[in-house]
Amino acid sequence: MTLYQELRRRGVSSLGEVGAQLHLSPEEYERCRSELTDLGLIVPTNPAQHGARAELRAGLREGEGGRQQDGDTVAVIDPEIALLRLLHREREQLREHLDEADRAYGTLETLAGAFLRAGSLTRSDADVELLSDYRRIQQVLEDITDVIQHSLASMHPTSLVREVAERVLSRDRRQIENGVRVRAMYSERVVSVPEVAELLRRRVETGVEVRITPAVPMTMIIADAQFAMVPVDPAEPMAGAVLARGPALVRSYIALYEHCWHTASPYGDGTTPEQGGDGLSEQQRAALTMLASGMKDEKIARGLGVSLRTVSRMLSELMQEMGATSRFEAGVRAHRLGWVD
Repeated sequence: MTLYQELRRRGVSSLGEVGAQLHLSPEEYERCRSELTDLGLIVPTNPAQHGARAELRAGLREGEGGRQQDGDTVAVIDPEIALLRLLHREREQLREHLDEADRAYGTLETLAGAFLRAGSLTRSDADVELLSDYRRIQQVLEDITDVIQHSLASMHPTSLVREVAERVLSRDRRQIENGVRVRAMYSERVVSVPEVAELLRRRVETGVEVRITPAVPMTMIIADAQFAMVPVDPAEPMAGAVLARGPALVRSYIALYEHCWHTASPYGDGTTPEQGGDGLSEQQRAALTMLASGMKDEKIARGLGVSLRTVSRMLSELMQEMGATSRFEAGVRAHRLGWVD
């Protein structure tokens, strides 16, 4: 840079004066001034200017006589010295960033201990948490899947809604890539739903071990033999969930899961169950038949001799299994699948 070379030749001199002699435009002058100052190649010699870089960057003042010398006398610093100072400054900034990172990590570790209770991962104690908010349940599931290291096992008496399928597949891919063994069991009656069959096919292609069984007792998710999530009431899926932490509690759920797993059939090995809704109870089949005929929930409840709430829950579960988004669509699909006459 011409300005720097001229300043080095002179030693201590006025930056404005040298800039004027080199016929630098105001923009060039300010740019050179900023670069040399930032790189530490020049420093002000006016005591009032030390530690006041903003004053050194005050800009080029124009007066009646053109550029005026504003007392910006500077001393030139050798490149080697400037480089060492710059490295020292960067090292100090890096040390500050590392200190901030350590503090942030400590805070996150505290939060993880309080909310995820990661300490239970290495202890044999037990802890139970009741989850009633759907959003909280989903967040806990996400948190658990983020810390899985070895295995994830799940069972599903009903099919997943279509909006969740892509999320499940994305999670599968992430877990498989991390070396996690992923297993899933489904009730054989949900496999007759085309959307569910497609989801299971894609899960198997991803590397998930999928098995089908005539009856799944409840929704269950087990992670690393350390976490287990089950419904508060298997008959009321929307009532909430129970999160069990620690091997002392989770072992019992694992034993139940392994029993169901060994009695189930691998999906995709020619053991796909027959279509036709053979897994439906007489009450479910009757409810579907009345729904397909156009009956309202109140009339279905009277016909079955059950409460309106029971009918609403039953039909919601059946709609979810069939991947139907409306009562009408559920009736049509029930006919198409041969679940009703």
